[in-house]
Amino acid sequence: MSPTGIEDLLRELAPQVLGALVRRYGDFEACEDATQEALLRAATRWPADGMPANPRGWLVTVGSRALVDAWRSEAARRERERLVATPESEALARIDDRDDSLAMLFACCQPGLSEPSQVALTLRAIGGLTTAQIAAAFLVPESTMAQRISRAKKSIKDSGLSLDTPPEPDRLAAVLHVLYLIFSEGYAASGGPSLTAPSLTAEAIRLTRWLHRLLPAEAEVTGLLALMLLTDARRPARTTSEGALVPLAEQDRGRWDTGLIAEGVALVSEALPRGRVGPYQLQAAIAAVHDEAPSVTQTDWPQILALYDLLVRVVPGPIVSLNRAVAVGMVHGPAAGLAELSALAGDARLADHHRLFATRAHLRALAGDTDGAVVDFRAAAARTTSLPERRYLTARAHALRP
Repeated sequence: MSPTGIEDLLRELAPQVLGALVRRYGDFEACEDATQEALLRAATRWPADGMPANPRGWLVTVGSRALVDAWRSEAARRERERLVATPESEALARIDDRDDSLAMLFACCQPGLSEPSQVALTLRAIGGLTTAQIAAAFLVPESTMAQRISRAKKSIKDSGLSLDTPPEPDRLAAVLHVLYLIFSEGYAASGGPSLTAPSLTAEAIRLTRWLHRLLPAEAEVTGLLALMLLTDARRPARTTSEGALVPLAEQDRGRWDTGLIAEGVALVSEALPRGRVGPYQLQAAIAAVHDEAPSVTQTDWPQILALYDLLVRVVPGPIVSLNRAVAVGMVHGPAAGLAELSALAGDARLADHHRLFATRAHLRALAGDTDGAVVDFRAAAARTTSLPERRYLTARAHALRP
């Protein structure tokens, strides 16, 4: 198997190995560290030594031995070694086919953890990423990310994790939100020199595909996967070869990934008729309308506005209302869109957000208010922490008034 194939297999096996160790030994924090140790050893040895006959069993055995090594210095050394230091053949025989991956994912997204901790722990424990990889993706020092993950693991340990307790149904919303956050950060990095972080979008899509296989009847899981695919389909056209931002209206649609679009459209078409429509299905439907349009002028903006009208009732919030204002402007004219923005400007959550200024600048430019558009483009550029966005917004202001 190629190194890439081995990496893909290890990521797939990571939550299964962690679940097996946690079920057997109970200590989430120690088991997660042992799982990472096993994954690193496999990544080093398998390309040279070849794939073991039972990759999952090999990882569980190596993880068990890592636990033994970690526990030898503790006061309960003799008792714990007696429990876990079994011959490899016996250890493999005790590993059943139970897959606790879903339970582990829900554990990483428990409500007691902050959103950054949920994201970090999911990427490490379920995604199999190292602390250094996660820190690099989120542009924070490795020590900061290590502390965040350590606190999250301690919180799970203190909560008394049990894989035999079915996760609460409403916990699924937290799981989906975490996956959405990972994707969003990868698709539009909140800061730094690059517009995107493809490793994060790829990991979010991989984990959501996996969740969809586990829960195929959950319409919102299907909707989230569709949303990710339909959005990521545009990524090849979102930047120039130099990494500069290209807005949707100016993108070369011939560079969009038609395979991802077809898959995403099929998924959202499958999810919508199932019953109660959720926010991810509606966002996926909006993305599908954009992706199926041959050009911006041929986009079915009335349909997009109708979908936003539904979305704002399902999940009211400032960003949804901001996006709806753009649709209002495209359907009823820029003055109508600006009127919607005037009401949003009083929302403290949005009043100083760069997206409010950028959206208002766009609508003012469409309305012929060049002076106002320049002021807002500059204000938006001053507020964003993304360098590609700042360059684009500054360039737009300069183009209107050199």
